[in-house]
Amino acid sequence: MRLVVKIGGALIDDPVAIERCARCVAEMAAAGDEVAVVHGGGKALTRLLEQLGKQSEFVDGLRITDAETRDMALMVYAGGINKKVVAALGKLGRPAIGICGGDGLSFRARKRMNGGADLGFVGEISSVNTEWLNAIWKAGAVPVVASLALGEDGEYYNINADQMASACAVACGASRLVFLTDVAGVKDADQSVIRVLPSKQVAALREAGIVRGGMLPKLESCERALAGGVRSVHILPGAEMEALNQLGRGTIRVGTELVS
Repeated sequence: MRLVVKIGGALIDDPVAIERCARCVAEMAAAGDEVAVVHGGGKALTRLLEQLGKQSEFVDGLRITDAETRDMALMVYAGGINKKVVAALGKLGRPAIGICGGDGLSFRARKRMNGGADLGFVGEISSVNTEWLNAIWKAGAVPVVASLALGEDGEYYNINADQMASACAVACGASRLVFLTDVAGVKDADQSVIRVLPSKQVAALREAGIVRGGMLPKLESCERALAGGVRSVHILPGAEMEALNQLGRGTIRVGTELVS
């Protein structure tokens, strides 16, 4: 099985959560699965920017990114966080190779406009070259991908990690995409977790304002993945991440599963 696991939110900021995720990924890889890990690191970036006296602004869950913020994202995502995930896998004896989208021209970006608003160095994936991901898998290692991509103009662009994971899953023909999050799943108007969510119902939840903020780009990414051929997409709470190992044996019974 080929799958993409995105770890984000408060989880990527928690050393214990990173170790738990690494153990799950290492176990799946040992069983013969080809697993890619995609991550962001927004909370760590916000913390660093606050230390520099910069306030973070968001539009529909996307960070407005000037040149200085982009450079800090490179340092935080492709530097510290990426290497922590690689180290956690290495500690378990599972080799991992950390990359960002600029490495090997793996992920290319174009500038993203959001309803006409200029978000700065915020991009969306325009193309993916899976050659390097396939080479890493062939070598028996786990690719760990930081959510940054290179534009045709030679500039790095900050990519929403959910969208990066979706593009990765579609391009490499993954059968499953899993978002590990710090929330229980997608909730309905009564704040109950929706166990199975048909993608055609997402628009109604969005229009009714039931889902908002960071869940908006996440659901958009889920829809893109399903439309791109990924068989199943799961929003899985980090507290239950060990359920990842059930993927090859059937349906996970926690979080929200999105279906076509």
